[in-house]
Amino acid sequence: MLQAGKSLVALLCAIVGVHVLYIGYIRPEAARILAEAQQLGDAAPREFAIILKDVEQQICITLMAWGVYLILAQCFSILRQRYLFETHVDPARDSFDKAFLTGWLQNFQEKPASIRDAPQMQVLQAGIYRFLTTGSVQDASDAISDGVEDLAVKQEADNSMIRYLIWAIPSIGFIGTVRGIGQALAQADEALAGDIAAMTDSLGVAFNSTLVALLLSVALMFLLYQLQRLQDDVLVKTKDYCNREFLLKVSRSRAT
Repeated sequence: MLQAGKSLVALLCAIVGVHVLYIGYIRPEAARILAEAQQLGDAAPREFAIILKDVEQQICITLMAWGVYLILAQCFSILRQRYLFETHVDPARDSFDKAFLTGWLQNFQEKPASIRDAPQMQVLQAGIYRFLTTGSVQDASDAISDGVEDLAVKQEADNSMIRYLIWAIPSIGFIGTVRGIGQALAQADEALAGDIAAMTDSLGVAFNSTLVALLLSVALMFLLYQLQRLQDDVLVKTKDYCNREFLLKVSRSRAT
């Protein structure tokens, strides 16, 4: 619930921030450039402000900013918890019995929530609980494998909004394309009469919105790919951590 609230606040900040940028710089600058071009009798130049001036581009940039926040928030959360892979259940012990694991779980509940709720620690606890319940190392190993799979499903669910944004941004760009082409067709009579400036401006709206949307979606997809690399690394390290710090030492205690 807290994370959803932060995401909503980030969306509102993106909307306000991008809107301020547009009314403070992009649209005034675009209006100035267009006025100068009209006085000279030239077509609208391919300036940065001209490319970004339309509402479709504003929406795309807003969604891009929100998507970047969602990705960075997950990346920072993963990086903050990576140090836990270097911790040990008990480095002084080569094997664990049920009495030790029971005491360890009781002490673990006193740890800060940031440690208790870390994905790798949740999977480790699931394996320990299963071992204490069944007394089977194989059942504990299955519980760890199931926990890693559940973590992968959760990560995929956390990425669903980012994937939606990657789909939505080009779609909004195509809406701008349709709008621009529609305006251009409505001005066909003026073009046939010799005045092609209005039609050129409308076609500029069509192509600019598509260009910006596709560039932003490619950039967001690249960031998502980097996030998925971190998430895959967490899955691999979580399983290795549980095997090294729990299953291996429990197996040794059963062998002796």
